[in-house]
Amino acid sequence: MGKQLVLSTLPKTWIFDLDGTLVMHNGYKTGEDCWLPGAKECLRNIPEGDFILILTGRGEEARTQTENFLRKHHIRYDVILFGLPLGERVLFNDDKPSGLHMSYAVSLPRDVGLDGVEIVSDASL
Repeated sequence: MGKQLVLSTLPKTWIFDLDGTLVMHNGYKTGEDCWLPGAKECLRNIPEGDFILILTGRGEEARTQTENFLRKHHIRYDVILFGLPLGERVLFNDDKPSGLHMSYAVSLPRDVGLDGVEIVSDASL
């Protein structure tokens, strides 16, 4: 399933779905969340100046449990949004006049994790 993203060295905005992408789908309902392969490592490798947004359909009642889990694992994020609709997530963005492509979407099968995703920085972009 390998996917490679070749990105510039500019600061980035990272947007992650929580359940089924970073952690096992609905794992929090049966106990504690469980990281999917490569997810925690991916989050920890994001440079300090980048912005991390986590999206979830979990209700507000799961906020404390979820934030405690992320804190326990020393996961940095800037914003986490709860109670989002369960349908598609659609991103529109403009490309830079220089030709730099400004948006990427990686759609993964549920609960496989991020192990097959390689992120490479290219200073020439």
